[in-house]
Amino acid sequence: MNYEKKKVLITAKTYPHPSATYQELVCTAGVLEDGTFIRLYPIDYRYMPYWKWYKKYQWIEVEVIKHDKDPRKESYRPKIDTIKPISSPLSTKNNWQERKKYVLANGTQTIEYLNELKNQDKTSLGIIRPEKVSDFVIEPSTEEWKGSWQDVLKQNNLFGPDKKPLEKIPYKFSYVFKCDDDRCNGHKMMMEDWEVGQLYRKMKEQGNSPEEAAQKVKDRFYNDMCASDIDTHFFVGTVLAHGTWVILGVFWPKKESANYKIKKCLIGKSEEE
Repeated sequence: MNYEKKKVLITAKTYPHPSATYQELVCTAGVLEDGTFIRLYPIDYRYMPYWKWYKKYQWIEVEVIKHDKDPRKESYRPKIDTIKPISSPLSTKNNWQERKKYVLANGTQTIEYLNELKNQDKTSLGIIRPEKVSDFVIEPSTEEWKGSWQDVLKQNNLFGPDKKPLEKIPYKFSYVFKCDDDRCNGHKMMMEDWEVGQLYRKMKEQGNSPEEAAQKVKDRFYNDMCASDIDTHFFVGTVLAHGTWVILGVFWPKKESANYKIKKCLIGKSEEE
């Protein structure tokens, strides 16, 4: 196999889910130095050696090969033992300028535009700058993993590491927003960021009820990250099985001024808003 080494700035990690083949899976997204998006999959993140663990906005080096079972444009299979964090997380100084340099290198998109690209070349990752975020919806979900995943968690490993507890979050969280696109009729989109699940679990551990913990998540991801003085962006990606878009994370520097400009990508051209 012809692996190639890539330098990747991590931008998003999804909450883990069980896997019969890989113990559990975490989808990781990032950008290359030119702002091109890349997906690293599969990764059994919590089962990697601790010194290989990476944080958001941290550069890593990794050897990858184009994924043979995932046709999405940005999907690469990483060689796990080559993952190497090579920096501290990029600073938030100067209103996230160091992060913006890479994350916004190719501008922002809309879901409508990304759907066109998905049909053209199987694009499946992007960053959008919603015109308006109107809600963060909390809905009850199942308290247990689906049957086949429960079986995976119960299996004993004869030769591998012991299974680690993996809590199922009993809520679904979704953003309601509208894109700055004449074709947009509004979206309600699931939020899959690892940090949502981690915050919920942390709030529970601090003595909050499930309902209170879920509200704490909304306070952070809606009241803080989508406040009137915040320039909210969403990292988005498609689900392999269905092709539907989900939100992978939030990029949320402050608004710089009333004249703030960001390059907006359109089919066949780019323009300034």
